[in-house]
Amino acid sequence: MEPIHVVVTGAAGQIAYSLLYMIARGEVFGKDQPLVLHLLDIPPMMGVLEGVVMELADCALPLLNKVIATADPEVAFKNVSAAFLVGAMPRKEGMERKDLLSANVKIFKAQGQALDKFALKDVKVLVVGNPANTNALVCSHYAPSIPRENFTAMTRLDQNRATAQLAHKLDVSIGDVSNVIIWGNHSSTQFPDPNHAVVNIDNKSKKLSEILSDDSYLKSIFVETVQKRGAAVISARKMSSAMSAAKAACDHMHDWWHGTANGRFVSMGVISDGSYGAPKDVVFSFPVEIVGKQWKIVQNLAINDFTKSKLEATGNELLEEKTEAMAVCDAD
Repeated sequence: MEPIHVVVTGAAGQIAYSLLYMIARGEVFGKDQPLVLHLLDIPPMMGVLEGVVMELADCALPLLNKVIATADPEVAFKNVSAAFLVGAMPRKEGMERKDLLSANVKIFKAQGQALDKFALKDVKVLVVGNPANTNALVCSHYAPSIPRENFTAMTRLDQNRATAQLAHKLDVSIGDVSNVIIWGNHSSTQFPDPNHAVVNIDNKSKKLSEILSDDSYLKSIFVETVQKRGAAVISARKMSSAMSAAKAACDHMHDWWHGTANGRFVSMGVISDGSYGAPKDVVFSFPVEIVGKQWKIVQNLAINDFTKSKLEATGNELLEEKTEAMAVCDAD
């Protein structure tokens, strides 16, 4: 089988340190799919990146044909079939959101242009670096020859967090809970929606509402725990949630590559067509089903007034981010 080329940006960073091993082991693209890994980072990180390359060699991974470490976007994005855009400007103390957006617009403009020139036209692009939704929108904007549907933002970490919280509450295994939805932005306005969750108990699939009728928990503690989980990890660990973010990136790309099981859906930040009243032309997290590497928004799910209010709030935030980001684009 011919190897596929996969790029990871921010490759000397914490998330990539876990992510690269998972990809190279075959957990994303398949246990029989050879790979060429392209590792991109900024020039000051090349020494650290060389250490990462050494470790990948020392793992002796059979699927890993070659590793290319570079600070040159042309080399990094040449002929890639999949892109994990992990590198982004982190938010620093005292930094306003517009400052963060401004810094990231420059990064994702350059990466969008590089994808447009050098990547395969059916490349699957996952943006992990925050603000992920708007970074994905900017990246797509500067890669007009690649379909907008090929740019996605990661909300799978939020989905995984929400699923884990419900499994813990119900005292079941993680694999017994499915179809938890994350709506909107990967930010504190996201809405983790348990209303369509399915739980497998005694080999029978049941709606969550049949098992857990604790509305006050589902509308308060559950939502707040998922929304603030990243901050809680930083508070405890003094570092961001790198291992779980890497796992979520693998889950996202694996399902995009291989498809979702019948009756199952997953959450992805995708270009909005206005479904469920979400604003159009922003990258908004929806429940999607995937067949043949093509995602499709799950339609006709019942949405209550509480959910509608949450979707409106997160949609408004995304519109604000889009306005700020595009103003930076136009000023460039």
